[in-house]
Amino acid sequence: MSEEIECLSSRVVYQNRWLRVREDQVRRPSGHRGIYGVVEKPDFVVIAPIQDGMVYLVEQYRYPVAGRYWELPQGSWEDTPGADPEALAAGELREETGLVASSIRPVGHLFLAYGFCSQGYHVFHATGLGFAGEQRDAEEEGLVAKAFPLAEVEAMICRGEIKDATTVAVWGLLKMKGLL
Repeated sequence: MSEEIECLSSRVVYQNRWLRVREDQVRRPSGHRGIYGVVEKPDFVVIAPIQDGMVYLVEQYRYPVAGRYWELPQGSWEDTPGADPEALAAGELREETGLVASSIRPVGHLFLAYGFCSQGYHVFHATGLGFAGEQRDAEEEGLVAKAFPLAEVEAMICRGEIKDATTVAVWGLLKMKGLL
């Protein structure tokens, strides 16, 4: 794929363990110059653990929006950004919900917010669930996992109670693929 916008120079303006922000000087095909701010983060996984007409969601406090919201289990391993997505999905499922799955199947790959961020996410459908015990990180303090009927989750989305765009996008993808 050819690049339509040429990067003339790039500099990192902020970096921590989880992300890097860079500012690029760019030139568009018309010759117009400008800047582009890009947030670089490794891909993450989202898992839809479904069994017997129920789906497991997690609720946690999200500091940037100062609230607790239900969402599908999701995450990344900052210390292992190149981890195999399926292994990451199995690990995040166990870590956040205490569940292990006999089957974790890939459903697709989406981008989080490609207008300013390089991060994408791999979507997995997990079935054959059994409880093995949570293994939460310190960042997941206060996280709650709970099973909901599929119809209730859809109603929560329609009522605007589930605000996580990733969860809503994954729900639509699962529905279109006949997995709900």
